[in-house]
Amino acid sequence: MDRAEIVHQNFLSRVASGDLPAGAPPRPGLRPHEAVSLFHAQVLSRALDRTSRAMQAAGQGFYTIGSSGHEGMAAVARALRPSDIAFLHYRDAAFQIARSDQVAEIEGGQQIAWDMLLSFACSSEDPTSGGRHKVLGSKALMIPPQTSTIASHLPKAVGAAYSIGAARRRSPEHRQLPLDAIAMCSFGDASANHSTAQGAINTAGWTSIQSTPLPLLFVCEDNGIGISTKTPNGWIQLSMEHRPGIKYFKANGLDMFETFTVASEAADYVRNRRKPAFLHLETVRLYGHAGADVPTTYLSKAEVEADEGNDPLLHSVRLMQEAGALEPAAALKVYQDTCARTERIAAEAATRPHLASADEVRASLIPPKRDCKPTNGPDEETRAATFGADLKAMKDPQPMNRLINWALTDLMLEHGEIVCMGEDVGRKGGVYGVTQKLQSRFGPDRVIDTLLDEQSILGLAIGMGHNGFVPIPEIQFLAYLHNAEDQIRGEAATLPFFSNGQFSNPMVLRIAGLGYQKGFGGHFHNDNSLAVLRDIPGVVIACPSTGSDAAQLLRECVRLAREEQRVVVFLEPIALYPMRDLHKDQDSGWMTTYPSLDQRIGLGEVGVHGEGTDLAIVTYGNGHFLSKQALPELQAAGLGTRIVDLRWLAPLPTEALLAATEGCRHVLIVDECRRTGSQSEALMALFAEHSMHSTARIAAEDCFIATGPAYAVPLPSKDGIVAAALTLCGDGS
Repeated sequence: MDRAEIVHQNFLSRVASGDLPAGAPPRPGLRPHEAVSLFHAQVLSRALDRTSRAMQAAGQGFYTIGSSGHEGMAAVARALRPSDIAFLHYRDAAFQIARSDQVAEIEGGQQIAWDMLLSFACSSEDPTSGGRHKVLGSKALMIPPQTSTIASHLPKAVGAAYSIGAARRRSPEHRQLPLDAIAMCSFGDASANHSTAQGAINTAGWTSIQSTPLPLLFVCEDNGIGISTKTPNGWIQLSMEHRPGIKYFKANGLDMFETFTVASEAADYVRNRRKPAFLHLETVRLYGHAGADVPTTYLSKAEVEADEGNDPLLHSVRLMQEAGALEPAAALKVYQDTCARTERIAAEAATRPHLASADEVRASLIPPKRDCKPTNGPDEETRAATFGADLKAMKDPQPMNRLINWALTDLMLEHGEIVCMGEDVGRKGGVYGVTQKLQSRFGPDRVIDTLLDEQSILGLAIGMGHNGFVPIPEIQFLAYLHNAEDQIRGEAATLPFFSNGQFSNPMVLRIAGLGYQKGFGGHFHNDNSLAVLRDIPGVVIACPSTGSDAAQLLRECVRLAREEQRVVVFLEPIALYPMRDLHKDQDSGWMTTYPSLDQRIGLGEVGVHGEGTDLAIVTYGNGHFLSKQALPELQAAGLGTRIVDLRWLAPLPTEALLAATEGCRHVLIVDECRRTGSQSEALMALFAEHSMHSTARIAAEDCFIATGPAYAVPLPSKDGIVAAALTLCGDGS
């Protein structure tokens, strides 16, 4: 007999015989009918766990990480409002069920058992993910679906909590959360050790001690073990009780009366004080980690049986009896009826359709477009007051960093929901001056100087995106993204996919990157690989090469985020920020003027420079600059050349590229990223598949960037482009 069946039989026999575990009497606060309602939620959660295992054994279900032992979370749900956004631990089925009961009391129409069983069956009718994953989540219940990446939802919970206070000061058009809401995130004791969790908790305290509103409730469900590794006794309390800026609460998660009382106190503190709190909930884990896990392989039988003897459902039966809410015989009938009903519903859910094609699976990768109020842009008087002397300078050619700054200013004037955030973006104005004056122009609540933690920067952006803002986070250098890339890969990009387009977290992520900085920083300030971003489904990547293009591309990126709810990466070539000259000193050949406000470069629109038919150079970023430097020598060799600037690196603008290179005999791809995993691989495949040209590529070596005089040695150069072009084209013949 497996442990799930043992726990089931123990409940039946012990309730029938009145053999209930001892414990404290029920605390006041939870009314009898509320206790019975919570017990129903707990029992349904347990029945769903048992049914999920039976479905898997029959080949009808596909997920068995259950919530048994964590049913006390139903009382936490009752302590919150259904409009409080909740980022849930994967053991929180009881929370979702209890919240559905709250919503049903208000609105009616909830069918939570059916909905969750459709999810277990991965049916395309699953109202949360549309059959893409067994996830807790519901738009109606304000529970965004989560991935299984450990603790990765905590940074965005911090961001969502921050957004509530920010919306009080400036409410965005598409605000989702009430102004008096709080945010809640739950996680296990093992997850609390993860760097992502520690970073989020640290960020919450860091924010709180500065008196910035952050209404966030952390809930740690401490069952004492992470899969097979035990948590040291007392570790969660010792490590969390005295965190600065975060108030600590503790409750026995086996006791729904105590849990409700303490969770209500914690929620009231967070809601009224607008400060974060940490609720430490002691629980047990029943059945092992998941369906295939056998806990007696790493725990003694006595330890397993001790947890089973502390079954929270048995405690609930005792507590309800002592409170005069429900007699054990009636509780037993609730349990038996719920199990039988769940089995009947599961049999029907198993017959419902599944996703059957790649098109169906990927249909929710891109979130739906949303209607936005039209804007006419800032009026001239406002622009003049904001820009000051910069307005006159717009008539003259300027380097890229200045034009990006002006574009950001105009966009923030036009769209009040835009918020910039990152290390040093405010007072300092960015490492390269790109965000200079923005904080003085728009205030510290719209240009946020964050702490030094890339996970928290991206989490802040994701959470604010949840609540209708259009975040523009900055990662100072591309190499710094790798500390936090799962916030994009595992969280931001997957949200519309796993929610069937019901939730979104739009943003424009600005990253300074790529190589060619003379003698500065080496690899960590000149990272030249985008592979970690290029393969994330649904993410848009833009990379400008000139200042004018940068301003126009940035406008389109903001439009994509604001109107189409996209996650967009805006990659800014660091070496081109200050670039003024193209061929010789003081020729100002690489500076451009600021484009008029109605100009933008649409998604997938490439830049074509020249009309030559001998050679098309396909490139982007610094490669465009180098190719332009090589152009006089190529022309002198008799090669009619056109340069095609990609601008959009993902999704690859295939149709525009094929059209832009049509009629050219040869194509040379110039890619400043490393040969392996670079854009050039996809471009070579594209042109090979269409058999249109004689094609070659020049790319960076599979090597890191050195500091000092050798900074550019592994990278494409002007001379290298000329040599590769002449070789490809037969020395001009």
